[in-house]
Amino acid sequence: MSLGMIMLIHKGLARATQVARHWAGAGCPVVLHVDARVDETEFARLKSSLRDLTNVAFGVRTRCEWGTWSIVQATLRSTEVLLARFPEVQHVYLVSGACMPLRPVPELVSFLRANHDTDFIESVTTMDVPWTAGGLQHERFSLYFPVGWKRRRALFDRLVDLQRRLGVRRTMPLDLEPHIGSQWWCLTRSTLEAILNDPERDRIERFFRHVWIPDESYFQTVVRRHSSTIESRSLTLAKFDYQGRPHVFYDDHLELLRRSDCFVARKIWHKADRLYQSFLAQGPQLHKDVEPRPSKIDRLFSQASERRTNGRAGLIMQSRFPGYHTETRRTAAPYSVFQGFDAVFEEFRPWLSRAVEGKIHGRLFHPDGAEFTGDQKVYQGGISRSPVLRDYNPEAFLTNLTRSGASERQLFQFAPGDDHRIWDFMVYDPNAQISIITGAWTVPLLALDLPFEEARIMAARLQVQEQAQVNVARSRWAKATIRIWSLSRFLDVPLEALQAILDDVPTQTRRLIADPPKFSDLSELPGFLQALRNQGMEPYLAGDIHETPDPSEIGVRQSKPYLVQ
Repeated sequence: MSLGMIMLIHKGLARATQVARHWAGAGCPVVLHVDARVDETEFARLKSSLRDLTNVAFGVRTRCEWGTWSIVQATLRSTEVLLARFPEVQHVYLVSGACMPLRPVPELVSFLRANHDTDFIESVTTMDVPWTAGGLQHERFSLYFPVGWKRRRALFDRLVDLQRRLGVRRTMPLDLEPHIGSQWWCLTRSTLEAILNDPERDRIERFFRHVWIPDESYFQTVVRRHSSTIESRSLTLAKFDYQGRPHVFYDDHLELLRRSDCFVARKIWHKADRLYQSFLAQGPQLHKDVEPRPSKIDRLFSQASERRTNGRAGLIMQSRFPGYHTETRRTAAPYSVFQGFDAVFEEFRPWLSRAVEGKIHGRLFHPDGAEFTGDQKVYQGGISRSPVLRDYNPEAFLTNLTRSGASERQLFQFAPGDDHRIWDFMVYDPNAQISIITGAWTVPLLALDLPFEEARIMAARLQVQEQAQVNVARSRWAKATIRIWSLSRFLDVPLEALQAILDDVPTQTRRLIADPPKFSDLSELPGFLQALRNQGMEPYLAGDIHETPDPSEIGVRQSKPYLVQ
């Protein structure tokens, strides 16, 4: 047999024993390195369980600590044992106790025999990859790391900071170019013997003893000094999340692992009985000469990482509360907001329900409570119309509404007197489509028939509130699709404006307006606006309206609204 295995074990000894027996049973010599921290009784039990296998040996035990030279030292010692005990071995494969073969061992042996002089090790320069997640990239070689990061983090950080301030800069020996890559490699005997017998080995090792995470850089660097043929890839499927932690494979990943065509996978959960039973069974050679292609499942891991970091738009739950400054979309689905339309038109909501598909609500943020479609007190998803519950967290109210009703578009009205805490949230949400008729609040104000002084005070207050809304909507950071008309401009071309808001709601075919909604009574509006001006209150958001538009001339004059995107 031309393949030998080195297994680094620090826990899960029962599973590691099972896998070691699998490799040895297929004719592959195995050298196990059991971390010196493992209890002697457990170690003795492990040795006893493998005593019947003549092609299993044990390396000199080393106390290993993550990110330190001890892991490389354990690997080198085990390599020396394997090469000395089993001269027939031509390729050495490094795995951990949590690794598991995914394909029949003869297929791996056949693959390596066809590539008898090739070293399979991920080995790339630090200048070429942005892989390092939450750690040091170039400084791992230029600074000293005498203590481990996991056990002595505070001291580790202080030493790094001190060296930075002192300007410490180490240089690689022998003009070696630093390379990094996966810890799990498969190297030829000739390359490993050249590394072990290198006359400069002591000098190289002295340097790497104080490199951070040398198990990802020592072999990856020195192999470039001795190998004749390198394929910079690992034959082990090992995936990492956005924090640099290895993905763990469970029973429900069975078909995913089969689809990868890889020879070995890491990291397998020790209680994944189905995986161990499926892959350790000596079955037929199903893959034959298929190349291992972990890229076949890379897309799924990329999606998982994106889902983990970005979540699902509009989903807020116990385990995840999104940061609104990093979310691409704040809600689960597109929705439409109309301000001023229900004031300008009579029965605007019924007309809108006939013109578009979706749930047509009233003013969801009305001070007296949410006006759900059908006057429901509780909307789907258990969302109450109660203003107390809604106003406790209006952003959550809207995100819950769009997620619960994501199958249908949500359309609702808004007004200057509604809860303005939600306005910024909507303006910066790409899912929002907001249409505003500024100054439209003058129409219902006129219909209230209030004492004029009281109406003037209320008009001034509403204008200040709406101007604040418009200022936010005009922000360069706004992400919603926003259309704004002044009342006078809207009255010039109401059909064009109504067609624009209908076109914002996507459908299979473009809908043309056949029966526009009926205008509210605007006959006294010009006089009311002039009276406000006479009393010192300029209703500039409404625009210049000197006469009531003739309904028979609606849509004759053409003008364009301005679009804020």
